[in-house]
Amino acid sequence: MLAFWTRERKGSSLDVLAQLFATRNSKSGAAVNWKTALDVTTVLACARVIAEGVSQVPLQLMREKGNTRLPATDHALYPILYRRPNSWQTSFEFRETLAIHLVLTGNAYSFINRGLVSGAIRELVPLEPQMVSVSRANDGTLTYDVQANDGTQQRFPAESIWHVRGPSWNSYLGMEAVYLAREAIGLAMRTEEAHASLHRNGAQIGGTYSIDGALTKEQYQQLSDWIATHHEGAQNAGRAMILDRGAKWFTQAMTGVDAQHLETRKFQIEEICRALRVMPIMVGYSDKTATYASAEQMFLAHVVHTLSPWYQRIEQSINVNLLTEQDYANGVYANFCEEDLLRGAMKDTADYLTTLTNAGILMRNEARARLDENPLPGLDEPLMPANSMPGANPQPAAEPQGA
Repeated sequence: MLAFWTRERKGSSLDVLAQLFATRNSKSGAAVNWKTALDVTTVLACARVIAEGVSQVPLQLMREKGNTRLPATDHALYPILYRRPNSWQTSFEFRETLAIHLVLTGNAYSFINRGLVSGAIRELVPLEPQMVSVSRANDGTLTYDVQANDGTQQRFPAESIWHVRGPSWNSYLGMEAVYLAREAIGLAMRTEEAHASLHRNGAQIGGTYSIDGALTKEQYQQLSDWIATHHEGAQNAGRAMILDRGAKWFTQAMTGVDAQHLETRKFQIEEICRALRVMPIMVGYSDKTATYASAEQMFLAHVVHTLSPWYQRIEQSINVNLLTEQDYANGVYANFCEEDLLRGAMKDTADYLTTLTNAGILMRNEARARLDENPLPGLDEPLMPANSMPGANPQPAAEPQGA
């Protein structure tokens, strides 16, 4: 199991890690990190829709032999990926955690617990990204410094850590999406705070309360308490203000409509969705022009353009980092079964494959392979349309005799 020992290290890469995951102030003044970003509803929704898309479809090890593809249930890694990666998580929960780490920080780490004798993988233990620091030596070798909750540290070689990277600039460490989108997220946070403050004060607008003559300190405090009691807070919204001593009220601020709070907040939803590559409709936001047909295509685009890259990223990481070269030679590979997410487009898929098969472009077993189905005997010959078979072209009619 994962063990740590105390180690004194000065100027370690963990100091860099502390800076990497430290809170950053955006231009709006909001402090943005992965934790505060999750307080923004749009960030939370984007992270959830990607994480649930990655975890809700089965993840299996497959074995390909010739034209046959079957689940590799006899492989030691199969139940770990498909059912239980560790003693406290299901496959769904593990992949959901992994995807949330990937979406927000650009990196997901898991400790690979191997058997002492066989070296086979026994479990995958997720690590919080802020507790892991990556170092690269001059020869390209990667090492991982992991800090436990009690402050102890241990260094692991690359073969002990399963590291899934998001889009990367330096090739070995994923870029932090929350940092790159900090301005959009920070503005969303500040706009929400301003709107909340507006309603906390009963959606009433600040201004100047002008009274003839000078007020003593006691009179000022008494007037302030009276305004706070009778005209601040949502419960006093719309209540008439009674003024005496020739007092006048002068509005000094714009109204909520003039400040365009709602328009700004809507735009920030789109900005955050752009940064995290999620269709706005997937987080519950859409314009009034969307139709049933266009919404269906948006859902399909979410699978193709948002989820599929994550599927490919995780599949290839499993193939390279969790499977051996011998597994590769034996045709073992990881596969996300995303067909269930494409049920809305199955009619289009069926029409597409039928057209290509009837035209002889695809053999029937090739069409079955597109659906991840095994071949059947006798379906390896292409269908030949009647009008394209040899000798099928009609001969020109003979000239009538004696014409």
